[in-house]
Amino acid sequence: MTTQALAPALTIPKSSPPARVGLLAGWGRYPLLVVEALRRQGSEVFCLGVYGHADPKLAEICSDFRWSGLAKFGAAIRYFHRHGVTDVVMAGKIHKVLLFQPWMIVRNMPDVRTLRMFVPHFLTGKKDNRDDTLLGAIVQEFAKEGMRFGPPTDYAPELLVGSGQLTRRGPSDWQWNDIRFGWKLAKEMGRLDVGQSVAVKDQAVLAIEAVEGTDECIRRAGLLCKAGGFTVVKVAKPQQDMRYDVPTIGTRTIETMASVGGRVLAIEAGRTILLDGEETIDLADRKGLVIVAIDNPEAGMDRLCSGGAR
Repeated sequence: MTTQALAPALTIPKSSPPARVGLLAGWGRYPLLVVEALRRQGSEVFCLGVYGHADPKLAEICSDFRWSGLAKFGAAIRYFHRHGVTDVVMAGKIHKVLLFQPWMIVRNMPDVRTLRMFVPHFLTGKKDNRDDTLLGAIVQEFAKEGMRFGPPTDYAPELLVGSGQLTRRGPSDWQWNDIRFGWKLAKEMGRLDVGQSVAVKDQAVLAIEAVEGTDECIRRAGLLCKAGGFTVVKVAKPQQDMRYDVPTIGTRTIETMASVGGRVLAIEAGRTILLDGEETIDLADRKGLVIVAIDNPEAGMDRLCSGGAR
């Protein structure tokens, strides 16, 4: 792999991290890595872990940890106020499909503040339920209480992947055609705030990510393409807000692709989080997968073909 590929993308460093940071933690390894980065910088982390999503290990490494319901934002604001927190981050996936289960409101028991926040979305239909719309509403509600949401990657910039070929094997000319094709489609789906990932083969669309998430999108592509060998392109939205919903890959992504015949994974350099980088890339090499991180498919191809791949 290239040294450049695992180097963090260029970021503007913060002058100093806040003494106290609040964390709303969802599913996956990402929240754990953010906490570890903050602790290395001397910050105390006060964490609310979403039931059914957050890793219980967070309780062992945070200054304080509490479980929280998915729809308890009033309680969350009070919790952070109680601990003197004014800087907050969100990290980890929330399984959006839960919002469309029967009796969703009853099951999640929203508090009064959450009900007021989301009446226009879920009850009157005056506002849509796209990811950016819902997450933006949360950010605005906390801002009313003097709490600023920042990008978690401000504190852990090393998680953003740099540009380059990550695996020993690089894309063939045919696969580059699919990367270019998939990139345009994925960017358009991101612009519409539909999803971040697409699966393609021979410049035909197999699957487009929506509320189900990247892993299920990949599995659906495998069901529709029994021959395997397809390409997955995962990019940031053109209007990507780095405070939330940043594209993320890790060992789970690789395991999912390998299990259903995926062969190439193209991600956007500088705007994609790579979890457990060395482990993820080693797994991809052992599974015979290709991973490239590019700024755009045209320049990316020229850069990677000019050298640097191992």
